[in-house]
Amino acid sequence: MQIYTVQRGDTVNSIASRYGTTSQELIRANELEAPNNLVIGQALVIPIIGSFYYVQTGDSLYSIARKNNLTAAEIARINNISETATLQPGLRLYLPAKPKREIDSNAYIEPSGNTVSQALETAARQRAPYLTYLMPFSYKVDRQGNLTAPPLNDFSTIAKNNNTTLSLAISTIENGQFSEELGKTLVTDTSVQDRLFTNIIDTAKNVGFREVHFDIEFLPAENREDYNNFLRRAVARLRPQGLRVSTAVAPKTSATQQGQWYEAHDYAAHGEIVDFVVLMTYEWGYSGGPPLAVSPLPNVRDVVEYALTEMPANKIVLGQNLYGYDWTLPYEPGGDYAKALSPQQAIALARENNVSIQYDTTAQAPFFTYTDADGAQHEVWFEDARSIQAKFDLIKELNLRGISYWKLGLSFPQNWLLLQDNFTIRKL
Repeated sequence: MQIYTVQRGDTVNSIASRYGTTSQELIRANELEAPNNLVIGQALVIPIIGSFYYVQTGDSLYSIARKNNLTAAEIARINNISETATLQPGLRLYLPAKPKREIDSNAYIEPSGNTVSQALETAARQRAPYLTYLMPFSYKVDRQGNLTAPPLNDFSTIAKNNNTTLSLAISTIENGQFSEELGKTLVTDTSVQDRLFTNIIDTAKNVGFREVHFDIEFLPAENREDYNNFLRRAVARLRPQGLRVSTAVAPKTSATQQGQWYEAHDYAAHGEIVDFVVLMTYEWGYSGGPPLAVSPLPNVRDVVEYALTEMPANKIVLGQNLYGYDWTLPYEPGGDYAKALSPQQAIALARENNVSIQYDTTAQAPFFTYTDADGAQHEVWFEDARSIQAKFDLIKELNLRGISYWKLGLSFPQNWLLLQDNFTIRKL
């Protein structure tokens, strides 16, 4: 699989010809809505096996091999050239596909209101083949330990037909937001816990869940060990019923990080107790904050490297956003919220406003600016093939368990092609 960034003067036909594919395949792979009007700076996935590399000044077979985890001898043999040949800039070399490793892939899916839209159900059907876990978000728990289900429609059948594990996600959301008091009740009252665990087991049997996921946020620091003990009791009740257990944790960079989102999440304990942990490594750029990449790679790496000091790599699942934001400038704290949008919507917005997409090589994220019809300036940060490949490279470099997407229903076709190209998805 090849990633290509559109340059001025490129057409679908010229790009396809350059890489030995067809314009129809290029349009299909990237779900191009306006194939005759590509955006400068837009990242495309070229649907080929392996990739082509165009020699740059100063390159050698050894430097190219080192960058691509290959050997010079292998590249020379495949391209029918001498291993000691002097490479001319512009020479096209074929690089074979790299071996894949197996990972877990999870995706949250969040119905809005009391129904599952047709678009959301379609997204579940399309993406379940790429998933180890499908996680409807979320079952609400009350202060007595009772559960209220989200609309599930055909999710159970979709999961079963794709050998995807349906996960029962439980949150402490109350009246539309995470509740500190509900969380405290849940982790301190063992009678409420016992009722909850019984309800979880009954629900799992009735619906077909095989994994239970806890997302308990904004607990006070003093409830840190209470939460750990809650998880120990949960595992003791649920594992004998054949249920795996996981948690979502805030993106910390130290054990002493302050703030109510962080302090009660004990990385070491979660890593020891549950089957896997989802790091919520996104929302540095968020709807109420200033324009910024949603999941800048240096920040993500910092969280993962800290997590690796507290738990083994095979317990760590990297959180990944499937969306970006459009901020109206100038940003003012407490002002208008940024508008969420999918990668496909971001590209369409750049095309409609005739602006080029830029790429921040430090954050490893695409962005652009534009002026709307009312004269207001905007700044947009989103995800593309390059940014998601950077996260896949991090997963491979640090040998993490897998990736978890928030959330299905946002169009990003390149992600799924690259996920399949980089990894074999574990099916349980």
